[in-house]
Amino acid sequence: MMKTLLLKSSLLALLFAAASNCAFSQSLALAPAQIIEDFKPGVPFEYSLALENKGNEASELHVQVTDFWYNDKNEKVFNAPGTSPRSAANWIQFVPDKFEVPAGGSQKMKAIVTPPADARGGYYAVLFIESKPVATNKKTDDGKRVFTNMRLGCLVLLTAKNTEAYNVTLNDLKLVPPSDSQGLRLTFSLDNESNTHVFPQAKLAILNPAHKLVAKAESDVKRLLPGQKDSMRVEWNGELQQGSYTAVLSLVYAGTHVETRQIAFTIPARTASR
Repeated sequence: MMKTLLLKSSLLALLFAAASNCAFSQSLALAPAQIIEDFKPGVPFEYSLALENKGNEASELHVQVTDFWYNDKNEKVFNAPGTSPRSAANWIQFVPDKFEVPAGGSQKMKAIVTPPADARGGYYAVLFIESKPVATNKKTDDGKRVFTNMRLGCLVLLTAKNTEAYNVTLNDLKLVPPSDSQGLRLTFSLDNESNTHVFPQAKLAILNPAHKLVAKAESDVKRLLPGQKDSMRVEWNGELQQGSYTAVLSLVYAGTHVETRQIAFTIPARTASR
C-alpha cells in the first residue's frame, strides 16, 4: 500500500528539515507556484517553469510528480501518481527532470502534459522540485550526522475545455448578529458537486427595512476540488442601530455562477450601540 504524505505547509515554500534549528545554505525559488490551465482533451500542451538558486552554493535537484487530493479531514494529500481520484500526475513529464543550478543561477524547465481524449472535468497534480540532501553541523542523539534539503511545489489544476458541469450547494446557514463583544458573523457549508474545481467567494449585503444597503462584506476566496465539502464564513465589524435587517448572501463561483440566500435578523435595544 502506498503511504499517503500529509503536508500542512504552503505549497509556495515547502521546507523539509531533519532538525529545526540547523543552518541551511540553500535558497531556492520556483515560479509559478500554481498552474491553472484549460486544455483540449487529447491535445498535448506545455507549461514553462523557472527555478532560481539564491544561495551561495550550487544545488543538485530532481523533479517528482505526485497526485493532489484531500482526505476526510480536508487535509491536502500527495499520493503516488494515479492513485487518487482525478489524477493528472501520469500525464506530466518534466524536461529536464534532473539538473544542477549554480549559485546565483537559474534553470528553465518544461512541464509537458499529454491528456487523454476522454478527459472530462478537472484533474490535479503537484510538481515537486527537491534538492539533494546536504550535511548540517547537527548530529542525532546516537552521533549520526543530520542532513537537510529543500522541496518546492507547484500546484497543477487542469480543466478539460467545454466539459465543465458546475453545481455547488450551500447549506447550514447561521447568522450571529453583532453584539457588544463581537461583530456579525455568517457561516455556512459548501458541497462542490461539480466535476471540476471552483474558487467560491461569499459577498454579504445588509439591508435595512427600507431595503437600503447599510453594510457589506466579503470572504476570502476558497478552493474546492470536485466532491469536496468545507465551511465558509463572512464577518463584518460595525455598528447597527436597533431594528430589523436582512442579510443577503451571494456566493459567486466559476465566473457567472451565483447562489443567493437571505436571512432576516433583529438588533435589540441592548445591542444597538457597541
